[in-house]
Amino acid sequence: MDRFMRPTPLPRRFLTPGVGVLILLALNGLVFLAGRLLFGIGAVTNLSNQYPWGIWIGIDVAAGVALAAGGFTTAALGHVMHREQYHAVVRPALLTALLGYTFVALGVCIDIGRPYYIWHPLVMWNGTSALFEVGICVVIYIHVLYIEFLPVAVERFLGRVALPGPLARLNPLAERLLAALDRGLARTMFVFIIAGVVLSTLHQSSLGTLMVIAGPKMHPLWQTPILPLLFLLSAVSVGFPMVILESLLAARSFGLKPEMSVLAGLGRMTAPLLGVYLAFKIGDMFVRETFVHLATFNTASVMFMVEVLFGVVIPLRMFMSRAVLKSPALLLTASALVVAGVAVNRVDNFLIAYTPPYSLRPYHPAFGEVCVTVGFISLLVLLYRAAVLLFPVISLPDRTLSPKAKYTVHG
Repeated sequence: MDRFMRPTPLPRRFLTPGVGVLILLALNGLVFLAGRLLFGIGAVTNLSNQYPWGIWIGIDVAAGVALAAGGFTTAALGHVMHREQYHAVVRPALLTALLGYTFVALGVCIDIGRPYYIWHPLVMWNGTSALFEVGICVVIYIHVLYIEFLPVAVERFLGRVALPGPLARLNPLAERLLAALDRGLARTMFVFIIAGVVLSTLHQSSLGTLMVIAGPKMHPLWQTPILPLLFLLSAVSVGFPMVILESLLAARSFGLKPEMSVLAGLGRMTAPLLGVYLAFKIGDMFVRETFVHLATFNTASVMFMVEVLFGVVIPLRMFMSRAVLKSPALLLTASALVVAGVAVNRVDNFLIAYTPPYSLRPYHPAFGEVCVTVGFISLLVLLYRAAVLLFPVISLPDRTLSPKAKYTVHG
């Protein structure tokens, strides 16, 4: 990076033709969501006693948690490892993680049969349950993410409070509160940064533990005792590609020049992470001799090959190429392959590989399920766009700045 960067609210208009399409998709999803809440989960889904979960768990929750990993991986890189040159991508990654986990929580709320009992795990603890560990970690991590985003909001309004009319008398008090909050966050933020990294590693691996418990209901190509480790390694591997993908798409959408030196550095670090994940994935397959199942041509073997070949092997080779690291289009392609590969892996684990006992027919998502998922993704993109227009999230070149970081973790 040859210039210092300053996070700045982007001076762009919110409404564009693409935003209009996203608003329609979001509204369509909200209509089906209202149908699920008013008439029950069976009204808009193909879920049943034989198939208690579908794409709302496989995509909205499991894939959503993995693809939000850019938040803790970039926080660890920028603040714990003191790689200051990557600070420019920490805030966008944090915002993506914050919105991603928020929609993961919403996905869980609409997927369970009685969403009004969502508070039960917080009160009725079950310390021996892997699902409880996932739930409590996600709840705490969401709060940590919002606390980590607080400095961005404080920076946006500190010194700019201008309440209208009779409320103007509160302006000095609001300024003092913001200043006190800014000082307090600067002194304690390292605690939340470390907590965020630790909490992420815990629940990312515990999602794999849930599928280990499924036992023989899982296809042997995916069922393995090291599934928690594979879930964690794949989440770590997809963190930087997700940040690269998001940065390049945001740069194109807002007409900005992508910071290729930063993104190429992230891509260079992705190759060994993918290599470690691939070594454990293939090594485990040969140790358990499950490769024999690849000789059978069926949905499971095809999806496994697609997941490994297009989601790991090809992008791994691409990230090892200097030409790819210098090209925005090729870097975008390699990152998109990793992101799609991890999403397919979660769908494979929770839907393709999982065969419920006593199932009478295959599960296919209903039109309403697809609409809600597409609507949630559209709403997430809209909120991301609104946030970067309002808050200082995206960094722009500023030659007047020093490279000093505001929050670091020492020791």
